[in-house]
Amino acid sequence: MAKPRVSFHDFTSCEGCQLQVLNCEDELLGIVGAVDIVNFREAIDEKSDEYDIAFIEGAFTRESDRKRLEHIRKCAKIVVALGACACTGGLNVLKNFRGIDESMKKVYGEAASWYETSPALPIEAAIKVDVKINGCPIPKQEFLEVVKSVLAGRTPQIPDYPVCVECKLRENVCLFQKGEYCMGVVAKAGCNAWCPSYGGRCYACRGLITDFNKNAAKDVLAEYGLTLEQVMAEFRMFNGVFPVAEPPADGALKS
Repeated sequence: MAKPRVSFHDFTSCEGCQLQVLNCEDELLGIVGAVDIVNFREAIDEKSDEYDIAFIEGAFTRESDRKRLEHIRKCAKIVVALGACACTGGLNVLKNFRGIDESMKKVYGEAASWYETSPALPIEAAIKVDVKINGCPIPKQEFLEVVKSVLAGRTPQIPDYPVCVECKLRENVCLFQKGEYCMGVVAKAGCNAWCPSYGGRCYACRGLITDFNKNAAKDVLAEYGLTLEQVMAEFRMFNGVFPVAEPPADGALKS
């Protein structure tokens, strides 16, 4: 029986999520034994348009990339969005708020007109996505879970509860109690609370849980004196394409 053919593709990103795949090291050897990798610029020179599963890293930020994305979708039976940029647009979405023209001038100066760009979007804005592996970068254990699940024909077990749960399991002191704040109360778990466990705060790089308790989240934020404007800035770091209400003119948090 022929092994499933797997390809990796990159769009607007740092390609850190593909490096995370390579960081699987010993576990990756087992995967290589179960599939044929036919496209993976970070690891091999070969290229093929014949594949069953396509992993796509990077945001959709140029209209000219739509045709390439559609081609990948046509070739693949299963498309997996790999990482925050592919799933939510990632950090690239920040340019949407700065302004496209201003961002181009800031990066390219007088040569800005030489380059093509458009508002940054997740790849599902261009094609259908079957599975998402969130994160910046992706957690290795989740990548392995998704690969095993896809190969076995079952739905991957991806957490849909807040990062706060993982912080409690790791017995972390809540950042709010330290006079700081984070998005863990509404952010999707699955990273084992990486950032809060090592001195950072959660920016919700894995996206938002499906049905978070908005009232409870507002109560927590209000208790610690945070404004909606501050919270909006956090949302925009990784989740700026989602429809979240703009803050009121006075920036005050409303209950």
